[in-house]
Amino acid sequence: MKDNSRNWSLAFILFNFAMNLPFAFSEFTSKQYGDALSKSLLYFEAQRSGHLPHNQRVSWRYHSGLLDGLDQGVDLVGGYYDAGDNVKFGFPMAFTVTMLSWGVVEYGREMMAAGEYDHALEAIKWGTDYFIKTHPQPNVLWAQVGDGNTDHYCWQRPEDMTTSRQAYKVDESNPGSDIAGETAAAMAAASLVFRTTNPTYSNMLLDHAQQLFEFGDKYRGKYDDRLKEVEGYYPSWSGYKDELLWSSLWLYKATNKDYYLDYAINNAVSFGGVTWAINEFSWDIKYAGVQVIASMLLREEKNGKHKQMLEQYRSKAEHYICGCLNKNKLNNVKRTPGGLLYTRRWNNMQYVSNAAFLLTVYSDYLQTTGQTLKCPQGEVEPQEIFSQAKSQADYILGTNPMGLSYLVGFGPKYPLRVHHRGAATPSYKEWVEFIGCTEGYNKWYGHPNPNPNLLTGALVGGPNGEDEFIDKRSNYAQTEACTYNSAPLVGLFARLHSSMNYSTNYASI
Repeated sequence: MKDNSRNWSLAFILFNFAMNLPFAFSEFTSKQYGDALSKSLLYFEAQRSGHLPHNQRVSWRYHSGLLDGLDQGVDLVGGYYDAGDNVKFGFPMAFTVTMLSWGVVEYGREMMAAGEYDHALEAIKWGTDYFIKTHPQPNVLWAQVGDGNTDHYCWQRPEDMTTSRQAYKVDESNPGSDIAGETAAAMAAASLVFRTTNPTYSNMLLDHAQQLFEFGDKYRGKYDDRLKEVEGYYPSWSGYKDELLWSSLWLYKATNKDYYLDYAINNAVSFGGVTWAINEFSWDIKYAGVQVIASMLLREEKNGKHKQMLEQYRSKAEHYICGCLNKNKLNNVKRTPGGLLYTRRWNNMQYVSNAAFLLTVYSDYLQTTGQTLKCPQGEVEPQEIFSQAKSQADYILGTNPMGLSYLVGFGPKYPLRVHHRGAATPSYKEWVEFIGCTEGYNKWYGHPNPNPNLLTGALVGGPNGEDEFIDKRSNYAQTEACTYNSAPLVGLFARLHSSMNYSTNYASI
């Protein structure tokens, strides 16, 4: 009887999806989207490394990594842990800050309306303060603190970690155009965020961004070719050319200097910007983001001289958007029976949140310019694009076959056993006894009880291709959360919060 019930449920899901009918869940309110926004920003405080500030809201965390960089004679205290471990990986951290900043650039006013603007700026600045430290000289960038292999051998709170805090850098002899480009993009995007509230800081970020771009362009190479410590964790599979295009466009937006736009135009073909038809956007593969930003430059008359190449960028951007809408003849993004965009089994939600953000930004662009999207399978109105983004956000928040929110702490039901060292072990403030390297595995990792600390706002890896999810710490492909999962949600939830109150779209700030 149990198996028949499950088969009937799956058939019902497939039927609803095929008929394009929504699941029978209540519509989320503006207040609920605002709550999701607040929780998403709270998550970044749980991921902080370094000396925590007096206004730290995640009370179960404490200071950590206070000697980072000491052995190398450089101050590398601060920044973010990327996921459930204690390594500071610079490449995904930079992408996290870029996406947080893009969210504020597009939807800062909506964040103000939701009362979360200051928290968004704090999340960005925690990252950019660290990036300033990692870039002590024009052609030097510290790319990582900690070693993934030794770190993963232990299950310790960051406050207790005894693993290696070796730091690794890229320089003229060991180039890393990808991480230099992404860090330049992060600092350029953040300079836009702070231009009004903190112009001196904004100018400092912009100086670093321009130096890093020049460094990455002049000394070209993949950072994981030289830093073998990142190979098994965050290697740059797509190479560095997408990051150079990505950072050049962010620098153009931040400086308004023709040099940076000319760079993206002149290298559009050789760097793959107008030749790669992509159906994913992530910390590694930036082409879809590059193509969307380049497309939106068409609305500015001053860029008319580049119209032909920008139209080629637009063609590839719209291939990505149409693929997310299942409107390409070939190369659409796969979906689960419940309607979730599905790229791969390991941490699939990162692709979902990024896609939902790009869909939202592009739908607003089309709406503002009075355009529609022309896909191979038919013309699409901006509102339909936005509806698809909303459907992905709603799936994340609980409108799915499991009836489970994949945003920890949101709604009545969410993952309780997130794969996260700090959350899965007792708080340093309540359990002052030192937790040894393997002691955490022995006492807490395999324990069936929920985590003692709630990792509020974390977006976990999510369900498999059949909408199934197993809430176990050992199931890290589904239960581990990452900063770059939640970063796009900040702008997305701000936009959704406003959309439930107002029918008009705001212009970017």
